[in-house]
Amino acid sequence: MVLSINVAVLLAVIIVVRLRRRTEARSRNDEKLTVVIVLVFGVLIAPTAFGQTVFDVVGQLAQSVTQSGSP
Repeated sequence: MVLSINVAVLLAVIIVVRLRRRTEARSRNDEKLTVVIVLVFGVLIAPTAFGQTVFDVVGQLAQSVTQSGSP
């Protein structure tokens, strides 16, 4: 039996666990590490179908906000 763990799923779990902690308990280095983990997660999830869907939704949202702000 072969057990495979998707790295993106593992990083998502790590992100959730890290963000559930209190803000006051975090050091500056801890916050930097969280940012790096989130960036790596973004790079891993971007080429997937789910990542493309999120990209399309955010793009449409940004476009609608831009259009509503212009005269």
